[in-house]
Amino acid sequence: MLREKFRARSSVGRMPHSHCGGQRSESARVHQTFSLMLTKEQRKRLLKIARKSIEDYLGKNRKIKPDERDPLLLSASGVFVTLHKDGDLRGCIGRLSADKPLYLGVCEMAVEAAVGDPRFAPVNLEELEKIEIEISVLSPMTRVYSADEIKLGAHGVLVKQGFSSGVFLPQVAGEAGWSKEEFLSQLCSHKAGLEPDAWKDKTTELYIFTAEIFSERNY
Repeated sequence: MLREKFRARSSVGRMPHSHCGGQRSESARVHQTFSLMLTKEQRKRLLKIARKSIEDYLGKNRKIKPDERDPLLLSASGVFVTLHKDGDLRGCIGRLSADKPLYLGVCEMAVEAAVGDPRFAPVNLEELEKIEIEISVLSPMTRVYSADEIKLGAHGVLVKQGFSSGVFLPQVAGEAGWSKEEFLSQLCSHKAGLEPDAWKDKTTELYIFTAEIFSERNY
């Protein structure tokens, strides 16, 4: 269902890809079902794949497909790749759907973040050494029916109403210093093109997810 690539926002100033009645939410199962827990070496491997993907695309105009054999990196997962330069957002693109192997999603989203985010000019090879890469590996989406079920700072949120949708990664609220209401209002108005209070509308769908987040600055 959710197969699009989205621009995401995992830092202030950066934009990404939300989500009643008597239905029972399964949000309590999010943390239980998502147990990827990459090792330090697996994280470093994904960061190297991301950088190599961008380098080869910018320098040789080709997309790489590494020979990957790690079962965890071969498992399907949604993923976002975020680029920062001198502390500022430089690009962010991701996939919400877990329909490709993780390592391959990193390859593709790294290149998209570098050259496909319409908010920025494409990254050039000369500036790549100044770019810091961050990866967010996403849990499965879970529908919730009340904003009370959203844990600020722990949950990313997808809001969806009709053909309009937008997403914020879990780290956005803390980086922007927003309350939950500000977080949801910004998501609706700034990302989905809806009214700021659309998240209160019963016709609006809210989905939550968690993420395993790591950056080159950590290694």
